[in-house]
Amino acid sequence: MKTFLKKIIPKFLIQSYHFVLAKIGAAWHGHPSRKMVVIGVTGTKGKSTVVNLIAEILEEAGYKVGLTSTINFKIADTEWVNETKQTMPGRFRLQKLLADMVQAGCRYAVIETSSEGIAQYRHIGIDYDIVVFTNLSPEHIESHGSYEKYREAKIKLFSALYSSLHKKINGQLIRKVAVVNADDREACLFFDCKADDKWGVSLNKKYRTTDPSLQMVVASDVAADDRGTSFKVNNEVVQLKLLGEFNVYNALLAMAVGQSQGIALSVMKKALENVTGLPGRMEEIKNDKGFRVFVDYAHEPASLEAVYKTVKSFKPHKIIAVLGSQGGGRDKAKRPILGKLAGQYADYVIVTNEDPYDEDPQQIIDEVARGAWQIARRQAEKILDRKEAIQKALSAAARGDIVIITGKGSETVMAVNSGKKIPWDDREVVREFLGS
Repeated sequence: MKTFLKKIIPKFLIQSYHFVLAKIGAAWHGHPSRKMVVIGVTGTKGKSTVVNLIAEILEEAGYKVGLTSTINFKIADTEWVNETKQTMPGRFRLQKLLADMVQAGCRYAVIETSSEGIAQYRHIGIDYDIVVFTNLSPEHIESHGSYEKYREAKIKLFSALYSSLHKKINGQLIRKVAVVNADDREACLFFDCKADDKWGVSLNKKYRTTDPSLQMVVASDVAADDRGTSFKVNNEVVQLKLLGEFNVYNALLAMAVGQSQGIALSVMKKALENVTGLPGRMEEIKNDKGFRVFVDYAHEPASLEAVYKTVKSFKPHKIIAVLGSQGGGRDKAKRPILGKLAGQYADYVIVTNEDPYDEDPQQIIDEVARGAWQIARRQAEKILDRKEAIQKALSAAARGDIVIITGKGSETVMAVNSGKKIPWDDREVVREFLGS
C-alpha cells in the first residue's frame, strides 16, 4: 500500500509532508539540537565508523555524547542496536533521541546523515554545527534519479551549515566547522560551502583545494596488515586495531573533528587505539578451524571492493565470498557489478538472499551471479537460503582460507515481503555452525 501511494501521490506533496513533519517533530520536542553541539557525518562509505570514532574521542576527552548511526544508538552510557533498517530514523523518533540526549546531559550529538534522510527532510529541524564528508561514489541512484542529485543531497548538508542557527551554549559561541576528505574527487564542492573553520584530511598530500584558510590533518607512514593499521600524524604514531587502509581516513576525519574542538592529539590517540572493532565492519568471527571469517556491511561497489582488497592483502590461500544484494528497487544496476567484484577477487563465490523486500529474491540472485560469471568465466553458486549459503562457504574453507560474508554486517533482521522483518544475524549463523 505504501509503495502504491508513493506512485499516485505527486512528489511535491510527499516532500511537503516530510518537510512539515520534520518541523513539527523538532518543535514538539523543544528543538533539542539547539542545546547541544551537533555533528553530522555524510558520504557513501565509512559514515557509521566515523560517527563512532568521533564519539570515542569526545568521550575520552570527558564529554557526554549521544549518537545515531546505521549500527547503533547511544545516549551517554546507554547503547543499543539500531534495528530500524534506517540510517536516520523518522523525524519524531530522531528528535526524541536528541531530546533524550539533552535530558542525559550530552554536550555532543553525532548523527549519521544519509542522502535519503536529507531527501526526505529528516535533517530539517536539526541545527548542525559540524559537518563531515567521508567520500562519494554512486549509490541510491534509482531513488535519487541520478548521481548528480545524489551528490546534491550530500552537499545540502554543507550548504545549509553557515546559515543555520549560530548557538551559544553555556556562554560559548559555537563555531560552524566543515571537515572534508581532501583526497576525494568531489572534495572541492564541499570545501566551497561557507563555514567558520574548514578542516581537510589526506593521505597523499595532493589536496583537491587551494583554500589558504584550510587546516589539514595529514597521515604519513601508513601501513596496514592483518592485525590492524598504523599511521603517523605530527610525528605521533597511531596504531589502530581496525583493519583496512580505508579506516585510516575514518580515523583522520574523527581526529579533525577532535582538533576542531581543541582536543589534544594524545587524547585522540588513546581513544582510537582503544577501539577493538565495530559491529559488522570487518568484524572477525574467531574460531579454531585454521581459517578466518569476516562479516562486513559492504553492499555497494566501492565499499565491497575496499573490503575485498583488504582481505586479499592478507594473502590467504583462498578467498570464499558470500554476497547478495538488496531488493525493494534499490540500485538494481549495481547487482551485476557486485557480482563482478566477487568474481574478480574471490576464488569461490556464493550468491544468496539478502534483503529482498517485495522483490523475487531468486531474480536478484541471478542478476548478481551474472556479473560474477562475466569475470570468473564460471558459474557462481546460487543458494537461496542465506543460512545454507553461509554454511556451505564455511564447509568449503580450509586452513589458510578467508571467508568474507558481506551485505548485512551487524544487522539483526532481514527485510522480506509485505513489510515483514524476520530475525537474522550473519554472525550468529557462523558461530552456531563453527561452535565458536
